[in-house]
Amino acid sequence: MTATVAAIDLGATSGRVVRAEVGPSTLRLDEVARFENRPVKIGDGLHWSVLALYDAALQGVATASRDASLASVAVDSWAVDYGLLRRGSLLGIPFSYRDDRTAHGLELVDAVIAQPELYARCGLQRMPFTTINQLMVDRERGLLEAADRLLMLPDLFGYWMTGRMVTERTNASTTGLMRLDGTWDTELMGMLGIDPALLSEVVEPGTRLAPIDAVTRAHFGIEGAPDVLAIGSHDTASAVVAVPMEPGGAYISSGTWSLVGIETPAPIATAEALEASFTNEGGVDGRTRFLKNVMGLWILSEAVRTWQAAGERLGLPALLEAAAAVDWAVPVFDPTDAAFYPPGDMPERIRAWFEERGQRPPRGRAEVVRCILESLAEGYAVTLRDAARISGQAIERVHVVGGGARNALLCQLTADRTGLPVVAGPVEATAIGNVLVQARALGAAPESLEELRALVRATHELREYRPRHRA
Repeated sequence: MTATVAAIDLGATSGRVVRAEVGPSTLRLDEVARFENRPVKIGDGLHWSVLALYDAALQGVATASRDASLASVAVDSWAVDYGLLRRGSLLGIPFSYRDDRTAHGLELVDAVIAQPELYARCGLQRMPFTTINQLMVDRERGLLEAADRLLMLPDLFGYWMTGRMVTERTNASTTGLMRLDGTWDTELMGMLGIDPALLSEVVEPGTRLAPIDAVTRAHFGIEGAPDVLAIGSHDTASAVVAVPMEPGGAYISSGTWSLVGIETPAPIATAEALEASFTNEGGVDGRTRFLKNVMGLWILSEAVRTWQAAGERLGLPALLEAAAAVDWAVPVFDPTDAAFYPPGDMPERIRAWFEERGQRPPRGRAEVVRCILESLAEGYAVTLRDAARISGQAIERVHVVGGGARNALLCQLTADRTGLPVVAGPVEATAIGNVLVQARALGAAPESLEELRALVRATHELREYRPRHRA
């Protein structure tokens, strides 16, 4: 048996709809739609154009349905962002996690609960944009008074398609409002003045919500009546499903952000993990993603955008080629510094970062690009060494999935700085993980994560990078 399914895969810079045919030994994907995703700045902050995203995504599902009978569809996206609703209607435009209100939200949470106590409850890395911090700003502004429901973005899309309000567990685990045991922390919400009634029933990846409703199908021209399924709706949770790793493997989900870590059977919320800024997020099948957010190719893409806006004609491939030719040591910076979170002139921010510390900044565009990639690779290496030390799990190889798997220089530098072989691919790991969990729920794919990963290894070309010197 094979199943034809569609993945709506929403990234922070673009979205896509992927149609897939999946069976016990079959995994074929076809991208049928791609569309831009760009936050928009208005008077009160930075927002996502969610209606435009929904329209583009459903048009893509319609396209996917015309050439094949779709059994199901599922949505994944970045974490932490949400929509507020009242009586089923969206209240306002969801904020982007890159809006600068998040720093104040962190202060508001800190005034109520100390970080060590919060970490013991939810196990999340201290990041300003976490849902809990955003909600505290909304509360201060009076926005929660009108709301009776909160839905994470994939769950919001699922609601619009089916009329059913749920919260998928892997994404719920990124909010700061969920206990390590996978239940909502209503006590914490009471301390923060957030009404627990805002939150919906938690469902597991693989849960069937309902068919896409008839009105939606008619409006968009979607053929058939595909079911909407919950999968690992946090994009990294889906990506990790598709990491073709075996015991001893670690992963880097490399795109706009870099999520660097290992899979563990249970959360690790120790003082040592807190000190090293590790997070514990829910994975598919009850696994834990023990990882750290190490920023990502966002810094590089913003640097290129800045140069192109100033008239630079060189594209990314030429800049990477020039960076690979840099055969001298370049300085490295901390890519997790909050200065690099918002959009803007990254080359200037990098220059300022070094000068503020009395260090020589990189000079010239090739050196800046090499500096960015070396800094990311060093961040990965430090994080993986910490993950191995804290978890007690030996790491023997590193898997890079997502867009970063295409960046040969970054993969090679990662191998060099970790001293470990790096396996690159698949690039579309998030979409693959999405469709695999759908197919499994439909009875068309193997049951265990290990078998699903073996299917990825058997059907996708992977590239290995060996360290040129030991770390």
